[in-house]
Amino acid sequence: MLLRRLELIVDLPEVDRQAVLSLPHRTRTMEASTYLTREGDVPALCGVIGSGFAYRQKLTGEGVRQIVALHIPGDAVDLQHLFLDVADHSVQMLTRGEVAFVPRKDLLDLVDARPLVRQAVMTSVLVEGSIFREWVLNVGRRDARTRLAHLLCEFASRMEAQGLVDGGGFELPITQEQLADAVGLTPVHVNRTLKALEADGLITRNKRNIVFPSWQRMRDEADFNPRYLHLERQHSAQAL
Repeated sequence: MLLRRLELIVDLPEVDRQAVLSLPHRTRTMEASTYLTREGDVPALCGVIGSGFAYRQKLTGEGVRQIVALHIPGDAVDLQHLFLDVADHSVQMLTRGEVAFVPRKDLLDLVDARPLVRQAVMTSVLVEGSIFREWVLNVGRRDARTRLAHLLCEFASRMEAQGLVDGGGFELPITQEQLADAVGLTPVHVNRTLKALEADGLITRNKRNIVFPSWQRMRDEADFNPRYLHLERQHSAQAL
């Protein structure tokens, strides 16, 4: 899954592909709500999500949570800690899933030895920054209906890029309380907004499965342009 994610960014030659696949790692089953990283930790491992979902969060001094990112299978949740020594936020499992833990030193050795892998890793960190900027815009300037629709479009686009969406839509593995913490609304407001999107024919729901009857209508409603996700291969990175 990590290799698939990196190859969305850069076309890696076979020797680099094998180097990624040969990284030493330990796979563990992690339950929902388990911490992968706690704020203040000095991470020695990099977690790669093999299955399941996770989220990043920050807490105010009074303990109020803001979810600042969602992570899907294939995401490496600690790449920034190759270059930053102390975690400034926490990462928790959203659902039960398999996580492969790669020693930080081995990953650093790999990016030092393989320039194209280094470019893929660095570009992945930059894309995370781009997504953070869009989330700030989403919470700060879009109305409730648009910001929730935008989050759904982003999640669907990223899942599709990783080959995790079929014609039957996608699973949204998140509670309405967690959605509220991601978009800066109350759970009641999230519930009303989801029902309104459904009543207007923009989404259909079956438990946690979401389908967009019209992708273009949903994109328009969400003010969604996938440019910030940088889902195309990055030729600039390839050339460095």
